[in-house]
Amino acid sequence: MANSASGMAVHDDCKLKFHELKAKRIYRFITFKIEGQQVVVDKIGSPTDNYDDFTAALPSDECRYAVFDFDFTTDENCQKSKIFFIAWAPDTSKIRSKMVYASSKDRFKRELDGIQVELQATDPSEMSLDIVKARAL
Repeated sequence: MANSASGMAVHDDCKLKFHELKAKRIYRFITFKIEGQQVVVDKIGSPTDNYDDFTAALPSDECRYAVFDFDFTTDENCQKSKIFFIAWAPDTSKIRSKMVYASSKDRFKRELDGIQVELQATDPSEMSLDIVKARAL
């Protein structure tokens, strides 16, 4: 299952939990981390969690991948939802960690069928709620 370019495997639980978020909407968000040579589920947010709960779940000094199910209302007053993929690589994280996450991101993202918007952030201001709303519309 490992990719020869990055050497990174994706734990089956990652795909299962993502499918449950997408199809059953039983989670608001999922964060993923690289452990050893594979991507694993880190934290899961309940459907009642909001964007602040999600951002609080991201460590301030470690990289993570995350998906967030964002509900919004369009200018035409339609209720919609989009699944965001966020590559979180804070400035304070280790350089090696940033390199591993960057080189494995596309491979991991391909495993998650149904991502609609991608964001990359190195500090919280780059993934503020205003930015997420603007990208959703």
